[in-house]
Amino acid sequence: MFRRPFRQRVECSNEEAMEIQTRKKIILVGDKVLVAPDSDSDRTAHGLYLPPGVKEKEKVQSGIVVNVGPGYAVPNPQYLDQEQWSTTPKEPVKYLPLQAEEGDYALFLRDSAIEIEYDERKYLIVPHSAILMLIRRGEFVEGLET
Repeated sequence: MFRRPFRQRVECSNEEAMEIQTRKKIILVGDKVLVAPDSDSDRTAHGLYLPPGVKEKEKVQSGIVVNVGPGYAVPNPQYLDQEQWSTTPKEPVKYLPLQAEEGDYALFLRDSAIEIEYDERKYLIVPHSAILMLIRRGEFVEGLET
């Protein structure tokens, strides 16, 4: 989870101020993915300065996945077949999980992303269907010789 601590002052009965630290939590809905975009470079690999409009014309952007929504909601067929006297309630909705995980490096379509600012940092909310490719580190792939 992506959490940000903040402090809140609460008056006590004995007239002393007590600090309570709570945490804010970003909860993404459905198939949305929260991405921290790569820092935009204003130079090319050879050291030439780029004009401001060049990065805006690019259609693909990349960044690190910070948080992921629960997935695509689908109705639970077992919920309708639940007996009224059953002691274990079933959820009316199930979620199909997404391929993106926290820490993945994602390439996505820039036009589909929504830019937000949270805790003085810029993030992008991207629908899972706009992600073109994920790069995941730390997984062993069989058949690959190094």
